[in-house]
Amino acid sequence: MTLFPRKLFNDALPQIVLKHQLYSIHNDRTQVDRQLSDLREQGELLMFQLGFDSEAFGLVFSADYKAKVLAGEEGRGTRGTVDKFLEKVLPSCNDLSFNKDKMLKEFRFTDSEITQLVKSGVLTVRDAGSWWLSIPNSGRFTKYLIQDPGRKAVLGMVKKSKYNEVLKAELEERQTNSQVKFQIKYHIHDIIGAELVEWSILRFTE
Repeated sequence: MTLFPRKLFNDALPQIVLKHQLYSIHNDRTQVDRQLSDLREQGELLMFQLGFDSEAFGLVFSADYKAKVLAGEEGRGTRGTVDKFLEKVLPSCNDLSFNKDKMLKEFRFTDSEITQLVKSGVLTVRDAGSWWLSIPNSGRFTKYLIQDPGRKAVLGMVKKSKYNEVLKAELEERQTNSQVKFQIKYHIHDIIGAELVEWSILRFTE
C-alpha cells in the first residue's frame, strides 16, 4: 500500500488500495479473493464500496482505519458514539453495509447515534434504512480517482508504443505530467487489475 499518496490528502486518510489492483500482483483471482476474505474474517482488513462504480471496492487495514478515524474525531461531540462503533462493529466487520434492524437490535445503536455516525463519516446513506461502511473524508480521494487523467495517460503510453505493447519495468520509469495526482505505478496496477491491458508485457486491449 506504499503507492498511496498520503501527502496528497494531508495524511488524513488511511492507505486505500483498489481491490482489483491486487489482481495485478497475483493473477489467481480466486486465491486473492480467498486471502482477502480470510483477512476480513480475522478483523485485519476492511472493504468499502467506493460509490462511483458498483465494482469499485477499496481495501484498508483495520488498524490504519481506526487510527485515522480517531484522529479525525479528536475534540468532536461524536467521539463517544464513534468509539462505540469502532469497539462493537469493527472487530467482526465483514459487511459492506448495514440495515437499520441490525444497527438497532444487534449493535444497540439508537437513531440519534446512527445520525452521529453518518455525520462523522464512518457511515454513508445507501438508501432508506441502510448505510454503507465508509471512510471519513474519502470524497476527495474518490474525486481525484475519477478525475485524475493518470489512467488515460498510462493507457495512452501503452497504445502509442510499438505494437501497442511495452515492458512493465520500462513503463514504470516514464514520467507523467503535473495533472496526474497518483504515482504511475498506482495506475499501472489499476489498468492491469481492471484487465485493460494484458500482462506481463503490457499490451493494449481493444
